[in-house]
Amino acid sequence: MGAHTLKSYLERSGAPADLAKLLETVAAACVEISALVRRGALAGVLGTAGTGNVQGEEQKKLDVLSNDVMVRASAASGVVAAIASEEEDEARQIRPGAPWLLLFDPLDGSSNIDVNVSIGTIFSVLKAIPGEGAAPFLQKGRAQAAAGYAVYGPQTSLVITLGIGVAAFTLDPESGEWRQTGDAIRVPATTKEFSI
Repeated sequence: MGAHTLKSYLERSGAPADLAKLLETVAAACVEISALVRRGALAGVLGTAGTGNVQGEEQKKLDVLSNDVMVRASAASGVVAAIASEEEDEARQIRPGAPWLLLFDPLDGSSNIDVNVSIGTIFSVLKAIPGEGAAPFLQKGRAQAAAGYAVYGPQTSLVITLGIGVAAFTLDPESGEWRQTGDAIRVPATTKEFSI
């Protein structure tokens, strides 16, 4: 399993080429965010940004920087029609006519940044449908084409689904590649402890 990369997983999954490209772009953005998180105070990215997000929460510098990374990645992918971010008040058009919508919280758990507790990126991909503003994003959860999250902790992990099954990847810091480290992940039918 560890020999498989995210790229080879997406090729084997049968995902449409434009969706695979988007997921690889999001994964690359997560590598960039991971580097920012790792550098922390050394890069001067800790502390508050002096602004608030759509939830009314005080934004941290890393919230803003991570959002910028995700927005740039969305534009660079060439396949994202619009984005919706927890860090922005409104949905943002990226490339009208492109096939996908990307929703994300670029840095969930940012209140934990300054105390060095794990934080992450959460994302969802929907087919682009006609509409203005937030309307195209208001689709049922089962309409998702893909979803996932990255966790920035002692290791950087990426967990994704394309709707059937869940796969996990770990960032190899030496090669910069996502190596598959889990497949067919499921919530146990019975367990003494449960946390998601």
